[in-house]
Amino acid sequence: MREVRLIDENGEQVGIITTRDALDMAHDRDLDLVEVAPNASPPVCRLMDYGKYRYEQTKKEREARKNQKQVELKEIRMQPRTDTHDLQVKVNNARRFLEDGHKVKFSVRFRGREITHPEIGRDMLEQIAEDLRDHGVLEQKPTLEGRAYSLIMAPSPSKTQQPAKRSDKPAPPSSLGDIDFDAEDEDQQAGQAPL
Repeated sequence: MREVRLIDENGEQVGIITTRDALDMAHDRDLDLVEVAPNASPPVCRLMDYGKYRYEQTKKEREARKNQKQVELKEIRMQPRTDTHDLQVKVNNARRFLEDGHKVKFSVRFRGREITHPEIGRDMLEQIAEDLRDHGVLEQKPTLEGRAYSLIMAPSPSKTQQPAKRSDKPAPPSSLGDIDFDAEDEDQQAGQAPL
């Protein structure tokens, strides 16, 4: 390449100059000559401190990763013999995981000759998906993977936007104006007979 379109460190266009002049200009200013658009005609180069640029890029990536919410995949394992109450406990745990914003993978593992009746596992997973449809969306339908049926549910988009903070304490009355006092009740509370 003989000529390049040069942009200086302030972002202003210098113009089209020879590559040798661009390298000399970068050396004089103690900067690097970085090719930013090699496919343009002529190629576009920029004067910059490349080490500082790389440092700022990694800093931005680190900051972006720190602000990301990590979605965890929780797995709940069952067998075709799992009883209804035990299944309900597992569904309640999955409901809590979905409310916290985690994905849930249900696995029904077949041991021995249980694999001859895979419809039992599929029916269990379909029932679970039906029970949890208010709290999550079906991400992966029940599929047979080896000796296990699995299903993945993700939290529903409307649930993940709202924080799942609950308070078990009743709200205190905001003012005494909300409470209707009766004079007779006050006398009884004070231990006196009504007049």
